[in-house]
Amino acid sequence: MSVIASLVEAYKRFPDTPPFGYSAEQISYVISLNDDGTVAHVVDLRVEDGKKRIPRKMFVPHSVKRAANITSNFLWDKTSYVLGITAKEAKRTEDEHRAFVEKHINAIGDSTDAGLRAFRLFLEGWRPEYFTGPVWLDEMKDQNVVFALESNRLKNIYLHDSDAAKLLWSRIFSEDEKKNDICLVTGEAGNIVRLHPSIKGVWGAQSSGATLISFNLESFTSYGHKQGRNAPTSEAAVFAYTTMLNYFLDRGSHHRLQIGDASTVFWADAGDKQAAEDAESLFYTSIDIDDLHQKEEISTNRLRETLARLRRGEPIELVEPELAKGVHFYILGLAPNAARLSVRFFYSDNFCDLIRNYQRFVSDMRIEPPPREEYPPLSRYLLETAVLGKRENIVPNLAGEWFRSILTGSSYPLTLMSSVIRRIRADGQVNGLRVGILKALLVRNFNRKDVPVALDPDNINKGYLLGRLFAVYEQIQTAALGSKVNATIKDKFYGSASAQPRKVFPVLDKGSANHLSKIGKEKPGFRIVLEKTVASIMEKMRPDADPFPTSLAAQDQALFGLGYYHQRSEFFKKANNTAISEE
Repeated sequence: MSVIASLVEAYKRFPDTPPFGYSAEQISYVISLNDDGTVAHVVDLRVEDGKKRIPRKMFVPHSVKRAANITSNFLWDKTSYVLGITAKEAKRTEDEHRAFVEKHINAIGDSTDAGLRAFRLFLEGWRPEYFTGPVWLDEMKDQNVVFALESNRLKNIYLHDSDAAKLLWSRIFSEDEKKNDICLVTGEAGNIVRLHPSIKGVWGAQSSGATLISFNLESFTSYGHKQGRNAPTSEAAVFAYTTMLNYFLDRGSHHRLQIGDASTVFWADAGDKQAAEDAESLFYTSIDIDDLHQKEEISTNRLRETLARLRRGEPIELVEPELAKGVHFYILGLAPNAARLSVRFFYSDNFCDLIRNYQRFVSDMRIEPPPREEYPPLSRYLLETAVLGKRENIVPNLAGEWFRSILTGSSYPLTLMSSVIRRIRADGQVNGLRVGILKALLVRNFNRKDVPVALDPDNINKGYLLGRLFAVYEQIQTAALGSKVNATIKDKFYGSASAQPRKVFPVLDKGSANHLSKIGKEKPGFRIVLEKTVASIMEKMRPDADPFPTSLAAQDQALFGLGYYHQRSEFFKKANNTAISEE
């Protein structure tokens, strides 16, 4: 099923989405009218959100696609259109207000509905200079406003909710210039949309939104067709897919993730509504929640136990039989591209297969000792590949490619290995997150059988042995000089030692002899332990091979990092055990 068709089907399952012809918009104020069109009250609709007030989301007649054109929404809009008032001087304000007034007076005509008649009287009598006094606040400027008849406002019924307004809007909405044809998505006859509505909420895109489907250059068209006629999609299908995307991309929808520069949405399709919701919650909590409050908010005890069992490798057929069959899962990644959106990736498969691929990813990333957070969100791993650990420095394509490989169980992008190695060489941080990434690459991409999860004293890979040896030399230096030295050998030599061992290790070996001599005077027993550790590592080197090769390939550099991490962690483990026993 295509991206658009999948979204159209999803629209049928979500009752919280706007009905056909309407959209969810941010509304800040309601202007309440008396029957004669005079203003009864101006009411602030905004809601508390921490220390600030934010607009209220409301279903209103579908927003128009403006671009550079002057065209108004129906029965709601921002104050420059509704009142001819804006916070900043703008040449278009007068024209915008005129367009709003003319559109509604022509549409309402001689309607006998009390609300519509009062609204028309208001428009005919309003002047921008009336925006003064305690009723009209400066903070109202440029906000979206709706209208209500005062008698209905007290019942929370707005003008656009009235039967007369709905009937009028349905007529206006269907009168736009469209042609009847077969829809490529549904296969049914319908009005073909010329311009597709904007999608809002994609990180990095224009705040006014961007389109997923558009034909704004001659090279995009064929057979003389104009705009949407090049890919005929019915009004109903366009409304459904754009409504669902905007719904999924909404902040706090629990249907979106940020994977690099890709705003990623996901949803499930199942005969059982509860099974679909459980699958969505399970995926959301497993992949990318790094906000503990948010994690607690949507994660029940049952869900947490389910996730824990799956991460231990238990088959989903045993853990959640109802999710193992009959649940289809969709994941769509969108990234900005000028005024349009590009599809970074689209995944569609059985939820059971998705979970198996996720379990394989967890197994690939498993490392001992684990990171501080045993199962970090994907976004946390991605930060380890970025300069200065900043999200904006994550390579866009890398994030999408890695996420896609996790979903499909395919090979991880090789640029992931070079990115991590480069970051380690730049900042010297060899942590569980980075080492886990390197281990995962070695296991999946290169099918390496010699990649251990925890310290493996019997591993004879040269990269792994050299990494362990480097950690021992660092420990010798620390034991001799203390932990407060300005720079350890890791700070000075890790990059060159992991890439060109022959240049560095003879120097480190010579320096360690002096340090061991000092340690022997203060802690002779510890000196023996360190010397034995060095000897045990050197004994694993092949006698017919150079223990310090001229260079190490990328795979061996990754194993160098793994060996260093394991050996370094072993020293910390022994130090902690000694401290505990002394207590």
